[in-house]
Amino acid sequence: MSACYCGSGKSFALCCQKFLDKKEISSDAQELMRSRYSAFVSKNAEYLNNTSTANVAEVKFNALDSLVWLRLKIESFTENEVTFKAYYKDAGKVQVLREHSFFIKESGRLKYDAGVILESKIERNEICPCGSEKKYKKCCGK
Repeated sequence: MSACYCGSGKSFALCCQKFLDKKEISSDAQELMRSRYSAFVSKNAEYLNNTSTANVAEVKFNALDSLVWLRLKIESFTENEVTFKAYYKDAGKVQVLREHSFFIKESGRLKYDAGVILESKIERNEICPCGSEKKYKKCCGK
């Protein structure tokens, strides 16, 4: 069994797949954020659109096709908010997106409502997001 994209340490089948396959509904903001990240990795626009409020523009992958998602790191979360870093590769360069996301209940289901992009950079001494287990400065940060 392959590891889940979200980095939970569980297999994909026992983690996010049950949400993406519509077998279960996520019960909290962190779980929903993890499953949405897995949907970005697997290019599941239907899931992303179904787990967003009407305030969020419809997700289309044309502009995101060149991105390779590398890792998700949840920094903090509450019942309705998640702050995370999502590492990705675009045109061969490793980058990071840091966001504070807001979720609301709509028709009894938790949905992504909005996000605020926060400043961030990959620190030289952190483990490289590419999965090499080397420090960023000695790997993709050269």
